[in-house]
Amino acid sequence: MDATTSGTPTISYHNIPDQPITGIAAASVSAFPRQVRPCFGDSSPGEFPLAANPSIVLHVLTACNLDPRDLAKLEATCSFFKRHANFAPDYELSISELAALDMCQERAIFKPMTDEERQSLKQKCGGSWKLVLRFLLAGETCCRREKSQAIAGPGHSIAVTSNGVVYSFGSNSSGQLGHGTTEEEWQPQQIRSLQGIRIIQVAAGAGRTMLVSDAGRVYAFGKDSFGEAEYGVQGTNLVTIPQLVESLKDIFIVQTAIGNFFTAVLSREGRVYTFSWGKDRKLGHQTEPNDIEPQPLLGALENVPVVQVAAGYCYLLCLACQPSGMSVYSVGCGLGGKLGHGSRTDEKHSRLIEQFQLLNLQPMVVAAGAWHAAVVGRDGRVCTWGWGRYGCLGHGNEECEPVPKVVEALSSVKAVHVATGDYTTFVVSEDGDVYSFGCGESASLGHNTAAEGQGNRHANVLSPELVKSLKQVNEKVVQISLTNSIHWNAHTFALTESGKLYAFGAGDKGQLGIELMNNQTERGNPERVDIDLN
Repeated sequence: MDATTSGTPTISYHNIPDQPITGIAAASVSAFPRQVRPCFGDSSPGEFPLAANPSIVLHVLTACNLDPRDLAKLEATCSFFKRHANFAPDYELSISELAALDMCQERAIFKPMTDEERQSLKQKCGGSWKLVLRFLLAGETCCRREKSQAIAGPGHSIAVTSNGVVYSFGSNSSGQLGHGTTEEEWQPQQIRSLQGIRIIQVAAGAGRTMLVSDAGRVYAFGKDSFGEAEYGVQGTNLVTIPQLVESLKDIFIVQTAIGNFFTAVLSREGRVYTFSWGKDRKLGHQTEPNDIEPQPLLGALENVPVVQVAAGYCYLLCLACQPSGMSVYSVGCGLGGKLGHGSRTDEKHSRLIEQFQLLNLQPMVVAAGAWHAAVVGRDGRVCTWGWGRYGCLGHGNEECEPVPKVVEALSSVKAVHVATGDYTTFVVSEDGDVYSFGCGESASLGHNTAAEGQGNRHANVLSPELVKSLKQVNEKVVQISLTNSIHWNAHTFALTESGKLYAFGAGDKGQLGIELMNNQTERGNPERVDIDLN
C-alpha cells in the first residue's frame, strides 16, 4: 500500500501476498494447540489463531515461503500479533488488510465510528482498509490534526497545544479572541471557557474564529456570519465566547476553512460542506450571506473522499484521496487563473485540476492564498499557480500561471509543507529549512538580515530564498502560518518540532504575541513567543 504522505513514513507490508487467513493458515494451525482468547478485552471470547502464539505466525511465514527474519519486520509493522485484538476476527482478510485495520483503530477519528460507519468509509475509499488508512494518515498530515499548531489570522492569532488547549491574542474588535470581551490582547491568553474540550484544528478569518474538537464539534466566535466579506456590513451580533455551531452538530467535522464570503467544513467521511456565498450559485447552491445551514458541495466530489480543504479569497481547493492516488479539485472565482484549469473563468462546481497528472505529481498538501495557490507533491516538488504579483509563485517573474507549474528554483529541496498568504509563499523542507518568496510588505518574509533601520526588509522576492533568520534559531521548523488577507498587514508564525513558536511581521494589534518597543509596528526578525505548544 502507498500510504506515504508529506512527512509521514511509508507503510510497508514487506511483500506479504494478499491471501485470506483461511487460505494460509487452515492447513497449518492443526499442528499447534489453538488457544482461545478474548477479542474484545475480557468481555466476548473469540478465536484469533494468528494472535494466539508467535510460533503460529512463524509457521504461517514458513507456509508462505517467507524468510523467518520477516517475523521481526512483521511484528514491528503490525503490533496486534502481541496483544488483544480490538475487533472481531475476520478470516477473509489478508494479513496486510488486518494490519491496516489494526492501525486504523489507533486513529482518533476512527475510534468512535460504528461498524456501519466504518464499512461505509471503507467502501467510499475503494473497498480496502489499506486505502482507509491512507485516507486517515493523509488528513492528519495536511492539517496537523491532534498536533500543536499556530494560525496567523487577519489581525489576530490562535495557538493550540498538543493537548488541545487554545490560546488567542491580537485584535479583538468583534470578540474573535473568545475571552468574553472586545479588548486587544498582546500576550497569549488561554480561552478558559473551553476547559475540558480538546481542540484539534482551528481557522481564523477577519473578525472570526472557528475551532474543531476531537468529538467532531465546531465552535465559532467573533462575527456571527459565515459569509461576511472582510470589509462589509457587520453581523447583527458579536459572539465573544466560543459557541457551538448547532447546524453542524449532527455531522462529525474534522476541519474548517474560512474564505472571504464563505466558510467550508470537512466531515470525518471526507464530505465537503459550505456556508454562504450562494448568490448566482457560485459554489453550486443558492443561499444568502446570513444562512447558517451547511450545503454539501455538489458535482465531481460528491462521492470522492476529501482529506483537506483550503479557502482562498473567493475560491476553494479540495485535496481528494482516491484509489488511483491523490488529486486536487477547485471551485469558485477563477480570476488570475487560481483555479488551475488553464483559464480565468469561474467554476460553480468542483472540477479536477488535470495538470498534476501531466506532471506525474501526487499532491500531498495544498494551500490557497488570496490570489494564488500551491501544492507539495509526494516526491517533494512544489507547484504554484494563479496571480504571480510580487513574485509569489517563485518563478522569477510576476506573470500569472493558469495551471500548476513546478518551482524549478526548489528542485534541490524536498518540501514537506507549504503555506500561502496575500501574494506570499513559504515552503518548509524535510530538514526543517524554510524558504519564502513574494511580497515583502510588513517584513513578513523574514529576510531581514541587516541591522534594524538598515537595508530593505520590505523588498519583494521573485524566487525562493532561504530564511536565514529562522536558520539561526537552531530548531527544526515543522509548520509555517501566515496572514491570508488582502486587507490586513501580514504576520508569520514558525512552529518548531519542540513546540517553540517564533513570530515576525506586522504586530500593531498584538497579533505577534510579543511586546514591541519604541512605537514599533512590526518585527523583522523571528522572536520567540512566550508559550510552549508541546
